Amino acid sequence: MKLEKLIESKLERVVAAEPGYDGEAEIFIREDGKIRSERIPFHPFLLLNNPALLNGLEEKFDIISLGGKADYAYQAVFPNAKIYDNAIKFLKKNTGFNPSAPNSPYKLYSDRTQQLFISNEFRLFRGMNFSELHRMQLDIETVCAEGYDFSNPERDEDEIVIISLSDNQGWEMVLHQDPMSEKELLEKCVEVVKERDPDVIEGHNLFRFDLPYIETRAKRHKMKLQLGRSGKGMKSRNSRFTAAERTINYTRYDIYGRHVVDTYHLVQLYDVSHRDLEGYGLKDVARHFGVSPENRTYVEGSEITRYWTEKRNELLAYGLDDVKETRAIGKLLSPSYFYQAQLVPMKYQDTCVRGNATRIDAMLNAEYLNRKTSIPNYEQGRAFAGALTEAFHSGVFKNVWHCDVRSLYPSIILAEKWCPKRDTLQIFPKFLATLRNFRLEAKDSEKKAPSPEERDHFNALQTTFKILINSFYGYLGFSMGTFNDFDMAEKVTSRGREILTSMLNFLEKSGAKVIEMDTDGLYFQPPSEVTSPDEMEKKVQEILPEGIEVELDATYPAMFCYKSKNYALLKDDGEIGMTGAALKSRGLEPFQRDYIHKVVTLLLNKKADEIVSLNSEYRDAIINQELPLEKIAKSETLNDSIDSYQRKQSSGKGRRSAAYELAKNSGRDYQRGDQVSFYVTGDKKRVSVVENSKLLADASGPRDENVPYYLNKLEDLIRKFEEFAETGGKVQTELGI
Repeated sequence: MKLEKLIESKLERVVAAEPGYDGEAEIFIREDGKIRSERIPFHPFLLLNNPALLNGLEEKFDIISLGGKADYAYQAVFPNAKIYDNAIKFLKKNTGFNPSAPNSPYKLYSDRTQQLFISNEFRLFRGMNFSELHRMQLDIETVCAEGYDFSNPERDEDEIVIISLSDNQGWEMVLHQDPMSEKELLEKCVEVVKERDPDVIEGHNLFRFDLPYIETRAKRHKMKLQLGRSGKGMKSRNSRFTAAERTINYTRYDIYGRHVVDTYHLVQLYDVSHRDLEGYGLKDVARHFGVSPENRTYVEGSEITRYWTEKRNELLAYGLDDVKETRAIGKLLSPSYFYQAQLVPMKYQDTCVRGNATRIDAMLNAEYLNRKTSIPNYEQGRAFAGALTEAFHSGVFKNVWHCDVRSLYPSIILAEKWCPKRDTLQIFPKFLATLRNFRLEAKDSEKKAPSPEERDHFNALQTTFKILINSFYGYLGFSMGTFNDFDMAEKVTSRGREILTSMLNFLEKSGAKVIEMDTDGLYFQPPSEVTSPDEMEKKVQEILPEGIEVELDATYPAMFCYKSKNYALLKDDGEIGMTGAALKSRGLEPFQRDYIHKVVTLLLNKKADEIVSLNSEYRDAIINQELPLEKIAKSETLNDSIDSYQRKQSSGKGRRSAAYELAKNSGRDYQRGDQVSFYVTGDKKRVSVVENSKLLADASGPRDENVPYYLNKLEDLIRKFEEFAETGGKVQTELGI
């Protein structure tokens, strides 16, 4: 399996590349376990629809004519980044267009590392396996000033007291204050990173907690964080990360000559397709994947300050376990991004956070430019009908099978021989077909591999190719995609609906009960005369057109369907996977999520009659004020400063917020980024939360939570599940459970 058949790379074993401003770039090459650096040419470029646009620019540059008849038919190449920047200013002024504007007469690739990969025709990590990448894990523990819920680096007392480090070469180290000061602790951390010289620094919630905290504390001590190679430091900027419907603002960090990977991002991307994580916290994820260290030490966040004073050895063990778990999660979830970086002209850390369609666009653009072919302008977006998603029944169902079409949309594209209309070189279908063949080869190699290490390698490869293959359809409807094609996207979804409808009709005529249809597959109860999934798979395959392959990939003892896209599955090992915001929204109070999980568990395990007892337990716990306050409290992050919140209130532009009002009136120095935990007080079920809330940190003495308010929240949930609780036994009897 040679990646060169798809995309050639003129350099091998490059682990990092840094474009400079002087007409050169520095690359770092790993050979025999050691790192060496080289300087190579880097001449930044941009595209034009008319070379005359640069007439009057009194600096040196070259114009290359590109073949074809697309919009951007000229490539302007500059000796260095300074002249390139001047050219951009010149074009903005003289054309009146920003480069990102629709129909701009010039086009930029704003990521200069992407330009470097394209112009020098190489990719990262070629000739390397994932195990050769040197990955270091980092985690910090901080103390918190009395009276606050969470540490804040802006407060003098909230120091970093522990920095835990490990890597994938079997090395581990825990640094801590005593006898060091905080400044000495940070200096020692920098020294150790330089000495170990990792290619990647990993952490869980690294971008939103550890690195911003370290950066802020270092500024207090007026010290430089020279964590990069070649004596360079670390840079930060505001950025956004998107996983399905969630968009998260975060501070992005770039460390010269290294990559920074946040496993918190990786688990969210994992959950987009699997939808089975109960939470994204390190401990929850480690338990889910079964990678928690034996005899793992657990310390509640609110207890860290006390443990630092009273149980220091336990806290040190806790910090070390954190990096062990991060290392294990990184080993599970990072390989597909590592192998994508061997194909996509991007930094490794960018393959982890940039969208699938953006990665496909980068690959296609690079291929066109390497073939000296002009680039089209993107098509303006429009709405079109999407996939079929529908729940046909609700309730509890036994013996549920899942049947889907393997890579439905890519299979349709290849079977119909469709190509985006502006892809004159037909690179899109070529890449798609080659990646599919690569995946089949990798899957075959995985089955034949003689060792676990080789099986892991080929599994990572086939997963990588699967991710890229399934991204091609989404690219067609990507509003900023150079070769997007909304007409073709509409044809693909229309054909997909036809195929799924034919499967639905066949299953129902065969006596199956279809419960849920979701994009490319169906959950159903099989006909009574069919006992073998293989037999059912063959029957469905016979009615599908050539090039469309069905896969009956899973069977479940039971399924609970609440409504469309909201369901829970009982697996053979007793584990329950829940999908959908109605069943596991993080906007619910913790006690509500706990209740839903217990109700669904009882329903799936044929114990619906125990729900009445569960309801009584929860009612009594709320009435008698026995639930821990942490279970009824909400936690919100202050994304703005208190001053900014007050300005918005004064101008009438912002809504009042309980979290901000409590922080403002607390007498404490709450800062942007602090988390505020609070609960509702009072004695009526309908109250203004803003006017009737209390900080969890201020809870003392007699319990004062609003019992009617929380009881009403419980009753709302009970009513939602009442139908299923009452009919659970009946439904199960009808289905022969």
